[in-house]
Amino acid sequence: MFVHGIGGLRDAAAQRREWLTALAVGARQAGHADVVSGLTQGWLAETRFVDYSDLFTDADAQGGASLQGTGADALDEQQDAEFMTAFVRALVSEVDRQARERGDRRTAAVAEDALAQLPCTGEEDDEDGEEQGVGEPFRVLGGVLTTLLQAPGLRGSAQWASGLPLLSHLSQVGRYLRRREADSTGRTLDARIRDRLLGGTDPDRPLIVVSHSLGTVVAFEALSGYEGRVPLLVTLGSPLATGAAVLQRLRPQPPRTPARVERWLNFWDRDDIVVGRPRLERWMQPNASGVAPVTARVDSEGLWVHTATKYLRQAAVAGPLVEALKK
Repeated sequence: MFVHGIGGLRDAAAQRREWLTALAVGARQAGHADVVSGLTQGWLAETRFVDYSDLFTDADAQGGASLQGTGADALDEQQDAEFMTAFVRALVSEVDRQARERGDRRTAAVAEDALAQLPCTGEEDDEDGEEQGVGEPFRVLGGVLTTLLQAPGLRGSAQWASGLPLLSHLSQVGRYLRRREADSTGRTLDARIRDRLLGGTDPDRPLIVVSHSLGTVVAFEALSGYEGRVPLLVTLGSPLATGAAVLQRLRPQPPRTPARVERWLNFWDRDDIVVGRPRLERWMQPNASGVAPVTARVDSEGLWVHTATKYLRQAAVAGPLVEALKK
């Protein structure tokens, strides 16, 4: 099972094939050339791509208006602004910390500039004492991310022309964790997304889950109540441990490895700005079987590394995944 992350509308069939094709590249590099044809052909029917992107669509139009400073509920606007400020601060701080650890002065300087633009916690008025417009916090955060995107490795990324589109997609994490936006039956957005993941899943068949970005949050929460066997959970570019912004909002609390997960492999790229705290094992309690996340770093080439396919092309990611599929 593949579970996607932040972004726009998806074509599930096309994305499933792209993810499998990327996995085939990684499998070949990991010495599993014998399964490549199966990944791109035979296993296609056995692989499910969970697509929940359409559930963000209608509200995305409202969210886009909100980012432009019009027509949002005041309380929701404040809560969203507080969450996104905490989330962006955590992401930029992690980029800064990692840059300093590896002696990357250019990236550290960009991150420091971005951090200086962030509003102080609880700041609601501008420096002249005037109340900000409803969209002002989002415009500020968009500017912060625009600055961050000037860092080496991110500069010139075709995926994000500026920080505002990136902020809009990152806000999907907040919308999921806000646990509102109920439909006509009373099911909140987060519950409907989890329904997409587990709906139609046969608990009598072993389930291998590969999740990415926001999808790691969805998979973690959905599997926490899943009764079927999960031989392997793979999380890619995960924001699960991003402090108060994400970690403390997860359900259940305290966060621990889902009970039926037998192995959890977590991968991060040092240039992936969506990963706040990469080493999940420091923040997740093991399940009753003693299973905890095991984190490994990968280094992808290119300007934008926060894509599932770049992770799947890595031998370190594809190798153990293919070995689990062979069993």
